[in-house]
Amino acid sequence: METAESKAFERPRAGGHVISLLAVPLNGLILRALGKRPMRLVELRAELGGPAQTTLRGHLRKLAEVGVVVNQNGGTPNSAENELTDSGRELLEVTEILARWLAQAPDGPIALGSVGAKGTIKALAGGWESTMLRAFATQPLSLTQLDSLISSLSYPALERRLSAMRATGLVEPAPSNGDRTPYVITPWARKAAGPLSAAARFERTHLRDLTAPLKALDVEAAFLLSAPIVTLSSRTDGTCQLAAHTGRNSQKLAGVRVIIDRGKIVECISQLEPKPRNWAVGSAGAWLNAIVRGEIEKLRVGGDEELARSLIEGVHLALFPGDGVGRAATAALSAQT
Repeated sequence: METAESKAFERPRAGGHVISLLAVPLNGLILRALGKRPMRLVELRAELGGPAQTTLRGHLRKLAEVGVVVNQNGGTPNSAENELTDSGRELLEVTEILARWLAQAPDGPIALGSVGAKGTIKALAGGWESTMLRAFATQPLSLTQLDSLISSLSYPALERRLSAMRATGLVEPAPSNGDRTPYVITPWARKAAGPLSAAARFERTHLRDLTAPLKALDVEAAFLLSAPIVTLSSRTDGTCQLAAHTGRNSQKLAGVRVIIDRGKIVECISQLEPKPRNWAVGSAGAWLNAIVRGEIEKLRVGGDEELARSLIEGVHLALFPGDGVGRAATAALSAQT
């Protein structure tokens, strides 16, 4: 029988396919192993600690179906070498981005391929697909409030996802004076916008026909999650709108308006102004490149361009700390303007 929960998941979210793929522990480990060198099945089994041969073949087949693994040479399955394709190496990059995020878990590092990683990634995928992450990105919410906001899932389904998100450190209880406990998103969960954006970027590049495009809700969620953790100079003040073209023929804009006071993000809302004073706008693909790679040259900025560029770079570095790509891209754009 079709339920509200099953109907909700007929409408996939951008990035959700790849994140769910990497929630299967063996998939990430296979990508890592083949990232070292091509391997025959017997070598790969030994590298991975001896999983059942049928299990390993099944995972390799699924990875081959999405074009990230290929069999080369050899006349039999056992003699053929399994190796990563070019897209497989890009998926390995997404895997390592996810692994770095797991290593920053509040209760201590979570190893990729572990039982803890499986539960955490599944909780993240559930929070993303259900739009609960987007809801929590705006304000603390109780389960009852979530139920009133998200009509596509039943109360028990929301309760299960909330329980998983709390158990894995994505949300935590907030102080309350009433009988309903509100939950607040953790700073670590906000950083999940990094692997989610990387996963969406991979899908748009390599799995466009099999996965969902970026929709307005996805764009808003990415900005609402990441903007509040941006670090800016104390001299930075003003309001800036970050917007992406979405929808059919990319005619609609989706994004956020960010208010900054002496370097601190004091407000981030999804209500866009028709004529913002300061702004940055571009295609969904251009924004994914800016967030994940720090490549901002394909975005258009206006008004106080230094403010806009600082905010864009801040989003990239908040999600990918220590990455110098964003600074180099910003310097290049400054030289052009």
